Amino acid sequence: MRVEHQLKAFEQILNRYDGNLPLHRFLPAYYKQNKQMGSSDRRWATRHIYSYYRLGKALPKLSIEERLSIADFLCHDTLSPVLEKNLPKFVEHILLPLEDKLKLVEEAYPDFSLEDVFPFHSHLSEKISKIDFYTSFFKQPDLFIRVKEHEIEGIGSVLEGNSIEVKQIGATALALPNGTKLETILKEGSYQVQDLSSQHTGTYFMPNKWDKWWDCCAASGGKTLLLHSLEPVIELLVSDLRESVLTNLDERFRLAGIKKYHKKELDLLQNNDQILHHYAFDGIILDAPCTGSGTWGRTPEMLSFFEERKISYFANLQKSIVQNVVKYLKPGKPLIYITCSAFAQENEEVVEHMLNTLPLTLEKMELIKGYEHHADTMFVARLIKKLD
Repeated sequence: MRVEHQLKAFEQILNRYDGNLPLHRFLPAYYKQNKQMGSSDRRWATRHIYSYYRLGKALPKLSIEERLSIADFLCHDTLSPVLEKNLPKFVEHILLPLEDKLKLVEEAYPDFSLEDVFPFHSHLSEKISKIDFYTSFFKQPDLFIRVKEHEIEGIGSVLEGNSIEVKQIGATALALPNGTKLETILKEGSYQVQDLSSQHTGTYFMPNKWDKWWDCCAASGGKTLLLHSLEPVIELLVSDLRESVLTNLDERFRLAGIKKYHKKELDLLQNNDQILHHYAFDGIILDAPCTGSGTWGRTPEMLSFFEERKISYFANLQKSIVQNVVKYLKPGKPLIYITCSAFAQENEEVVEHMLNTLPLTLEKMELIKGYEHHADTMFVARLIKKLD
């Protein structure tokens, strides 16, 4: 009876979810509307729906229940009633490493192909290790926070004192289990939630004191906060198309103690000369709108709902934005181009377009292989505007 109850709850969510909202936003609203679901019901339903989507497009001919059972086996090292019911022969292997589990699935299901998990594999950047990238989808990435270097030891001790598993990565980064609740443990403003790969992009900034920098697609300000941590004595302009995210940015800046900055609501697909004609920047950060394919380990529902045509849409969007922002960059100064995409069309090919059409030279670029560190996969390039 227990397994039927869990399957019914899972299938109801699966039938209601249409991909318009990220799953992590849809579920709280769904549970609020279905208050009859207890904490155990919600926990199992969340586990099942995320596991199911992590299987991507693999084994499409199987029933929903059997696909869920296989996905649950691959994603977890604890048993579930649905696995025990449908795949009893796999129960004794639940603690095996993922590589061995995949071999068992391949033996039991000859139609299984790891490549089918990620259905857009032909678009991946060449430097992606495809096997490692595909297998990364069966494990939720870690939660990463950035802290001040002189405070990292103390914050790590506080977390360990609250029985939280913590791992220090570098001078300012800590890795924690995904889902860790920090609000009641750490002081506001003492840390920033920021993926490890996102933190790494800061090594490309290299700001100087008194510089003027523009974070042109600032969203909630994560890259600006990273920039400010590297060099506090700079003049900042942050902009975004959406007023709501700039309001969130204000709150994050307040908690981080950043008081002096300029803020503008801008559509970078339009001509903004009337607003920006007097600006000339020593650095521009373009954290471009993108498919987000490098973050789908956190949002595996995108493996099922993403439409392939959107890759070209975002690539064209990125090229248009670059065209409209680079004219405000001083000669000899850097444009930092960032995406959280694993697709060449949004990464290397956009850089190639910039070099062919704009007065820019490439200093360095990198595909950040987050899947090697339970983090997001990202791309960053540092381009320098040619001297007049």
